[in-house]
Amino acid sequence: MCDLRRPAAGGMMDLAYVCEWEKWSKSSHCPSVPLACAWSCRNLIAFTMDLRSDDQDLTRMIHILDTEHPWDLHSIPSEHHECTLSWLLRGSVCLWGSQGGSPREPERPLPPPSLPSPQSGASSFGEKFSRVKFSPSLTLFGGKPMEGWIAVTVSGLVTVSLLKPSGQVLTSTESLCRLRGRVALADIAFTGGGNIVVATADGSSTSPVQFYKVCVSVVSEKCRIDTEILPSLFMRCTTDLNRKDKFPAITHLKFLARDMSEQVLLCASSQTSSIVECWSLRKEGLPVNNIFQQISPVVGDKQPTILKWRILSATNDLDRVSAVALPKLPISLTNTDLKVASDTQFYPGLGLALAFHDGSVHIVHRLSLQTMAVFYSSAAPRPVDEPAVKRLRSAGPAVHFKAMQLSWTSLALVGIDSQGKLSMLRLSPSMGHPLEVGLALRHLLFLLEYCMVTGYDWWDILLHVQPSMVQSLVEKLHEEYTRQTAALQQVLSTRILAMKASLCKLSPCTVTRVCDYHTKLFLIAISSTLKSLLRPHFLNTPDKSPGDRLTEICAKITDVDIDKVMINLKTEEFVLDMNTLQALQQLLQWVGDFVLYLLAQPTQPGGSLLRPGHSFLRDGTSLGMLRELMVVIRIWGLLKPSCLPVYTATSDTQDSMSLLFRLLTKLWICFPSTGPCSVWGPPNPHGSLPPCPAPGPPESTQLPPCPAPGSPKSTWLPPSMSCRPSPPVDRRSCRNLASWCPGLPHALPSPARAPGQPKIDHLRRLHLGACPTEECKACTRCGCVTMLKSPNRTTAVKQWEQRWIKNCLCGGLWWRVPLSYP
Repeated sequence: MCDLRRPAAGGMMDLAYVCEWEKWSKSSHCPSVPLACAWSCRNLIAFTMDLRSDDQDLTRMIHILDTEHPWDLHSIPSEHHECTLSWLLRGSVCLWGSQGGSPREPERPLPPPSLPSPQSGASSFGEKFSRVKFSPSLTLFGGKPMEGWIAVTVSGLVTVSLLKPSGQVLTSTESLCRLRGRVALADIAFTGGGNIVVATADGSSTSPVQFYKVCVSVVSEKCRIDTEILPSLFMRCTTDLNRKDKFPAITHLKFLARDMSEQVLLCASSQTSSIVECWSLRKEGLPVNNIFQQISPVVGDKQPTILKWRILSATNDLDRVSAVALPKLPISLTNTDLKVASDTQFYPGLGLALAFHDGSVHIVHRLSLQTMAVFYSSAAPRPVDEPAVKRLRSAGPAVHFKAMQLSWTSLALVGIDSQGKLSMLRLSPSMGHPLEVGLALRHLLFLLEYCMVTGYDWWDILLHVQPSMVQSLVEKLHEEYTRQTAALQQVLSTRILAMKASLCKLSPCTVTRVCDYHTKLFLIAISSTLKSLLRPHFLNTPDKSPGDRLTEICAKITDVDIDKVMINLKTEEFVLDMNTLQALQQLLQWVGDFVLYLLAQPTQPGGSLLRPGHSFLRDGTSLGMLRELMVVIRIWGLLKPSCLPVYTATSDTQDSMSLLFRLLTKLWICFPSTGPCSVWGPPNPHGSLPPCPAPGPPESTQLPPCPAPGSPKSTWLPPSMSCRPSPPVDRRSCRNLASWCPGLPHALPSPARAPGQPKIDHLRRLHLGACPTEECKACTRCGCVTMLKSPNRTTAVKQWEQRWIKNCLCGGLWWRVPLSYP
């Protein structure tokens, strides 16, 4: 059940969708249990709910969903009463701690972030992104970061677990200080030098907030922990005699960023109100008496310094804060950069979210704590500056968020409310300020480039892309890409194709190009895999590999006869084992079918602009890649004829491979390649082919049927992301308020879900039948289906399958499809 409506564009905060779970009985509801929520850089959300399990004990379930398809919920039993969640930096592994824990660790771990590692990405992308030097806490051989996690227990212990490449786990536990005390709140941050900073509080606002430096090392194959006490602080609200007892408890303690250990956010609360303070750790000069200066002169006439906490800002009395969400987007906080952000109305990463018990959510500036945007879930809008004591209080508690998280670009906010609903909010990059169209496009383009460089998922950016923006964004994104160096273009070539595909599916004018972009990704993967199988005849061959020589020769020789091109190659470099060639037949068949389908496009009725594959007709790089593969297939067919693509010809004497190569070469001559790293530019609005010898389908070769784009029978490429529907919703209903939101359900059934439809392994090109007997996995984004276990034993096919262990062709993650799935 999906209620599709379109929100008003340009607002500060609005609702994208709400996931409502089925009604549970009152006996299963535990409102006192705190909730947890974590958002990964792959746009996966892990969260808990305050509901009992079916066996009526207090065991909690950890739920994980993809933000683009929230109806696909995956639940994991945590076997714990209370959980804390955290994703590793790569975004595909989630950690959780518990209260009670295992018998070996009977204490409650507090939020456990992963040990840091240097962020991936390229600092040379347009000189827009500066890479800050950040050393990992521990390194393996060659400087590779060592994975692990750290946790703080309620009794003041710090526990570190390190994961070695062999799978062995090294664990060590140490006390934070000699005098151990109760720890009610804790947070962890990291310094640029690889040290770990831990902040703890016992829950009382009259007690100090303690800070410790933790150093982790491996000595004699054992984990070692060294701790050091850092300066502590008292909240300023407790030093005011008039408000000393007004806020008795510290309810939230968080570093402003995981890599920013010198700034901390504190929230003290009473039963009805709260106050938030932001503190910063600074170096201050230490005055020394003249007597001591004469006894022990300072080296270099430098004044000694000490570290001291100073308050940056504080709020007035607020409604009681129920949840806090901090930005993950790393930004520069210098005065110059802050002024530029204010002038351009670009605010992602500058605001943090505060949820209140009255149901409202405020976005406040991370330094000044001034309100930037407000969202009211249930109550009517009220003046922002109205004091909390003057507001009329409702008879019962309002629905409010108990856990919140901001996305990695700060353009979306997810919250779990007191009724168990999951709400997704859109946050405007300009915080509701009116912008010119060009400036709004530059904001989104900048964030798309950031995701391209870092490898983060960009779904939350697509929430703000209107259909009219797609054409301009694709053009500008391609322009920025072509300005990079050839080496960087090669690294980002597949990522920009996946990004363009996700953008084009948002507009009906460009949705037909989504299939073409996915096919381009598949073609690149096949080409690189088949070329990697070629081996030089002599080990001491010169600089170029057989694959490079193949590309060079095919680009120089424009002859339409495939045999004349083949004689210029060293055929001994193409010799492979017969079993390997036969195992590759399905991939070679896909190449042959696609070439035949592509050459038939100009003569198809109904207008070729609306058919998949049309953009390949003017893409010289892809046409050249297909010519190279046809030559490789021709040579391998001489070694083992059964590996050749199978065509249905009207004459037994016809050479289909030669005929297709001749037509393909004529088309390629009209559109020569612009370079080895070229990627499709923006779509041509006219789409007409220039005058050239029109390559029509060979009349003596029958064209395999290929339905319209998005049809469930279109098996020549993975299904379009624009055609993945919503399945029948069980246990919940997803109510979406933005009909243009990426990932919305559509009417056409997907091959992964259509009941009774023949299914195909899109990556291995194997037919699975209408009811597959083997377990399969499907992409969470495009719906591509492949078998979970490999039926092949040859090394070459395993090399192909290794590409898709972690991610799909489009970059999406896999989810297991049960055998009983219709």
